[in-house]
Amino acid sequence: MRQKLKEKAQAIAKNPNTKKALESMKPEKNLWGIGGVILFFLVPEFIAYIWGADITEFAKNQLLEPQNFFSTQYYELLVMLFEDGMSFLNLAIGIALLLWLFF
Repeated sequence: MRQKLKEKAQAIAKNPNTKKALESMKPEKNLWGIGGVILFFLVPEFIAYIWGADITEFAKNQLLEPQNFFSTQYYELLVMLFEDGMSFLNLAIGIALLLWLFF
């Protein structure tokens, strides 16, 4: 079973259509490609690392006051996003994409 899976994975990796699809997913080496990776993967994690506790505290304090439905949902989302700190998975994906971009 393990050997079959290994053979299938190698066949998929050697397939020219797979290589073509992988190349089309690669970010371009220009300002937009680099900026997109940094903006969408790395900057939010740095913000969560630096100001995550402050944002969570602010949102929890706002939830103590009476709010309308959308404000309550917004502050609950902020708490959910920032209470655990930064995501090492997103940080690793961002760094991997930057490395893939240059190599």
